[in-house]
Amino acid sequence: MHFRAARLSILRMHAGPQRATESAERDVASLWALGVVIYGLLLWGLWYAAHSGDVARSLHGHLIGPFFSFAVMLGVLWAFGWGGSEPLTRWMSNAAPLVRVLTPGVFSTGAYLLVAVPLGELSGGSLLLYFIFPSVLAAVLEYLPPGAKLGWQDVVVLAALGCAVEYGWLQRRVPLPGLGNFAKLLLADVTLYLYIIQRRLPGMGFDLRLRLRDLLIGVREWALFAPIGIGLGLALGFLRLHDRLPAAGTFAVIVLGTFIFVAVPEELFFRSVLQNLLETRLPRRPALALASVIFGLSHYIHGAVFNWRYVILAAIAGCFYGRAWRSDRRLAASAVSHTLVDSVWVTWFLAH
Repeated sequence: MHFRAARLSILRMHAGPQRATESAERDVASLWALGVVIYGLLLWGLWYAAHSGDVARSLHGHLIGPFFSFAVMLGVLWAFGWGGSEPLTRWMSNAAPLVRVLTPGVFSTGAYLLVAVPLGELSGGSLLLYFIFPSVLAAVLEYLPPGAKLGWQDVVVLAALGCAVEYGWLQRRVPLPGLGNFAKLLLADVTLYLYIIQRRLPGMGFDLRLRLRDLLIGVREWALFAPIGIGLGLALGFLRLHDRLPAAGTFAVIVLGTFIFVAVPEELFFRSVLQNLLETRLPRRPALALASVIFGLSHYIHGAVFNWRYVILAAIAGCFYGRAWRSDRRLAASAVSHTLVDSVWVTWFLAH
């Protein structure tokens, strides 16, 4: 009797961890299923927006290729944001160094081909640029790896990525102007690869699985910035109030587009990577201040001349985005703040 009871106790002890593991696996599978469903809904929304706007007409009936390119780039962003980087990180850690260096170049080239070939606008020089630019950045991190703290290699890589977005190095090679966010989304994927797969930078907080706390922090920082930004913007003549109320569908498209194509890529660069790395060299407040100043200066191209009003307002907004990110070190929170600021600005305060 005692032996049987002891055996049953041992079996229960083994069954407990097994049931916990199976439950955890079911939870992960359910979470991934939810992510796939949301990704599908996002694609449907983008397809609808492309057809209801001018994008489909500007592409002259060649929407499938460019849309598939956007779907792949968004899929990479979404997979990383839902925890899908771990298997790729393990696989790439065992790959040859040259494979790790060439992977982002091959990916970028494929994305460009999906756009250029259907439109009959393929350029050899553009193809070479899309392959070489990400590969060179990957080579810097691969063959001259920085330490745990911010290194000159990071400065070179981040400066190149920032200039590529700011001055449209890749965007100018896109065949039609209707694909205005192509290069920004592509470079966001490249940044994820460089700093999650290659650099393995800790503490980035690139997680798009929104929690209630992310929303609360994001809304809090937006509410703290709103009176400052609106008051100062009106006083400087940068903002002008529009007495209009957009349709719910229009506002939803603005919010969705801002989150995907503006907030997430910019927060990835300025908070998850830049502010994160600055904190390895500086205390938290100076790191926040410096990242915010750089974020503000990145907005100087807004019109024919240096737009100091935009720089000031963006730098102040960057402080609140940085506060949102560092609360829990999660990009989702700062992306919510960023989305709210830009959506309200575009809808009610953008001076035409």
